[in-house]
Amino acid sequence: MRERPEQRRILAVLVVAQVLSGAGLAAGITVGALLAEEMFGSTGLAGVPSALFTAGAAGGAAGIGRLCRRWGRRPGLALGYGTGALGSLGVVVASAVGNPVLLCGSLLVYGAGTATNLMARYAGADLASPARRGRAVSTVLFATTLGAVAGPNLVTWTGDLARSWGIPRLAGPFLLACVAFAAAALVLAVLLRPDPLRLAARLAAAPERADAAPAAPASGHPWGDAQRRGLVAGTAVMVLTQLVMIAVMTMTPVHMLAHGSDPQAAGLVIALHVAAMFLPSPLTGLLVDRYGRRWIAAASGPLLLAAGVLAATAPPHAVPLLATALVLLGLGWNAGLVSGTALVTDALPPERRAAVQGLVDVGIAGAGAAGGLSSGLVVAAGGYPALALAGGVLALAVVPAVGWSARVPRTVRAAPAAAGTEAERS
Repeated sequence: MRERPEQRRILAVLVVAQVLSGAGLAAGITVGALLAEEMFGSTGLAGVPSALFTAGAAGGAAGIGRLCRRWGRRPGLALGYGTGALGSLGVVVASAVGNPVLLCGSLLVYGAGTATNLMARYAGADLASPARRGRAVSTVLFATTLGAVAGPNLVTWTGDLARSWGIPRLAGPFLLACVAFAAAALVLAVLLRPDPLRLAARLAAAPERADAAPAAPASGHPWGDAQRRGLVAGTAVMVLTQLVMIAVMTMTPVHMLAHGSDPQAAGLVIALHVAAMFLPSPLTGLLVDRYGRRWIAAASGPLLLAAGVLAATAPPHAVPLLATALVLLGLGWNAGLVSGTALVTDALPPERRAAVQGLVDVGIAGAGAAGGLSSGLVVAAGGYPALALAGGVLALAVVPAVGWSARVPRTVRAAPAAAGTEAERS
């Protein structure tokens, strides 16, 4: 199917917005824990920002999904980034006046920006033909990498700027996040035209047009059963890969530092992991389109298992082995996210797409929170190798989930036979 002419412009606008918002996304990851530790005066509370980001992202995903369903992607995503900008500004104000309560509330609101950054991938797929949907998703994800890499490198500069304004140095990256999220909101509000979701809905409602997508069948139709299987499988793949990735990633630097590794070595391992999460996206999208969503989704399980086994058996000081394990972990997550997003988008008619996608991302955020919170408990009870191995084994559950979704329902197999019998009678 030929790509619609509007799709190239829409992807270009989304790429610009994602580069900008990626810089804002990096603020919380880079200095959020340090800022909380400084303001609360307790290392034990340094994990509060991560929990608040996740809670805010879950709420933001649900809200943005509803907004997009009612008004379209352009106002929904623009409002999401605008909310993230307000949260970032709140963090700066809270740090300037030394108010921990305002800090917590602002970090929660900031999470809406992180949710919008991830949900933008769906906008790239709205008008994409099924044959190019994986590549459309991966283009948006890849663009996030550019901003996420630039953001941490500006920590020193933004910290100096904040200090010159009489604001704590660690609030500097959130100044950048405020500007970045606001700029992304402005780009989308002005340039994301036509709205990809609303145009997709109009095309779906006009099946007589040659370039329109077929309308969704009634819920009782066997084709609808197959679509629901794809929705369940895509959601399961993204939720499972998120849970396993967050759990193992969170505890890897803790494991390394507890055994005397250099902090720079731990930072290098995590940097390589983050690169593996996003940089391969164009290749992953190509593979998803060429070989099918389900094959790549199923491959995410063995990739995460290999990561878990290698991480569990690698000595704590073996930086190359741990780095390889974390790269495999990032690759498995990337394969699951790109293929799962394509499965979910394929399964939904445009008029229901945004709201359901928002709920799917609520599940992904919840899985990330569960992975982060449970990882410490598992390590405390059984050690890091037990966590890594258990995560790898759990990830294999994506294989039967994908296999189940590929099965042809019995009603579909019976339909041709029934049709043939009816034809013989006539």
